[in-house]
Amino acid sequence: MNPVELEKLKFITRRKFFQQCGTGMGALALASLLNEKLMASPAASGTAPVAGPHFAPRAKNIIYLFQSGGPSHLDLFDYKPELVKRNGQKMPDEILKNIRLAQIGKDAAVLGTNYQFKQYGKSGVWISELLPQLTTIVDEVAFVQGFYSEAFNHDPATLFMNTGAQLSGRPSMGSWFSYGLGSENKDLPAFVVLTTGVGQPLTNHAWGSGFLPTVHQGVQLRSQGEPVLFVSNPQGMGPERRRQSLDALRDLNQMRYDVLRDPEIATRISAYELAYRMQTSVPDVMDISKEPLAMHEAYGTTPGRASFANNCLLARRLVERGVRFVQLYHRGWDHHGGPDGNLVFDLKKRCLETDQPSVALIKDLKQRGLLDETLVIWGGEFGRTPMMQGKLQPDQIGRDHHPHGYTVWLAGGGIKPGIVYGRTDEFGFYAVEDKVHVHDLHATILHLFGLDHTRLTYRFQGRDFRLTDVHGEVVKPLLA
Repeated sequence: MNPVELEKLKFITRRKFFQQCGTGMGALALASLLNEKLMASPAASGTAPVAGPHFAPRAKNIIYLFQSGGPSHLDLFDYKPELVKRNGQKMPDEILKNIRLAQIGKDAAVLGTNYQFKQYGKSGVWISELLPQLTTIVDEVAFVQGFYSEAFNHDPATLFMNTGAQLSGRPSMGSWFSYGLGSENKDLPAFVVLTTGVGQPLTNHAWGSGFLPTVHQGVQLRSQGEPVLFVSNPQGMGPERRRQSLDALRDLNQMRYDVLRDPEIATRISAYELAYRMQTSVPDVMDISKEPLAMHEAYGTTPGRASFANNCLLARRLVERGVRFVQLYHRGWDHHGGPDGNLVFDLKKRCLETDQPSVALIKDLKQRGLLDETLVIWGGEFGRTPMMQGKLQPDQIGRDHHPHGYTVWLAGGGIKPGIVYGRTDEFGFYAVEDKVHVHDLHATILHLFGLDHTRLTYRFQGRDFRLTDVHGEVVKPLLA
């Protein structure tokens, strides 16, 4: 800058400076207010998966058998003789102090299980008579009995288990996997959801993509009727005309994308193309009638019917074809007591629906050499209280929601088999030993797939988000 220009600068006041460069400052302010995604390229915005894992993975695919409603750990996995001994008494005050319960009061009576338990496998894990098939694979399974969560109502707890947050708007675990690793099959989604069961409706935010590009959200398939809604050609629309209409739509979307650079437009283009390819790929993979009779007998499946058994077999077929994350939601585990949800008739029904196919899935994956690379998880959004809810009669007896200590189990995919990790207290109330929080489970699952949970992030509204928020530790004793 020459001496004349320097001299002029001495007479420019702060107000004069902003008057003269108002246009530039306004542009900066406008840029800060606009959606930053509009300025980004599709790849930078996350419409393309992050390039590969951070380190060598142990697993390639995941099947999450989500038991919606909250299975009673105290009647299935976590045998507590002290509850049986104190059945009908009041829970000790020191257990209940500073505790918040969902519905029942602190004066509710202790409820010991009415089901017989025995120990199985090298680990000596206690398993209820309600799960006879599970007893045959306990040496393949890691039971996490010191597991705990934070939410005690269904929707927040389901969101927390699946997204790491109790409020909607955060990406689901399957969406993070899609974003971080992508799919191995261009003709199928990276993240597939299958639902069955009765009871409270599920919030589809549990498999939503949140602030991640919508290409990563879960795609819900159906084992009965149309495999996926709104994909088949309408009457009178043949494959050639459908291809022509999609080409025209793609060109229009591309023109708009070239102007706005909005990654959601790129996502829309990808979604239409995937839907077109799914017209062929999905009916094929969803047709379990092609499976041999022995396979149907093992799973307890009936082709053309909506059932958890059918969905377990479909899960195996989907991971065989490279689907990264398959999540099965089975409703009906909300046993508060009463004719529509009790610990006698309804708990037995849920166990009959899920025990055989869950175990058949593990055995099938192992027989095909897929278990080592496929992680299977079984569990709900919380457990049930050691105290009774309802009335002391078969069709009325139940338990309330309980997040403070319960059981989930895992198998395959780099998990150490045949162990029991963690423990609840003598009442099955609190996780007290080798505790595993929801964020810890998420960190461990990501680790098995070669993903560092602190590095798998997405920038949104000025900060980097991740599945584990600012928490989570890898539970190394669970690793093989």
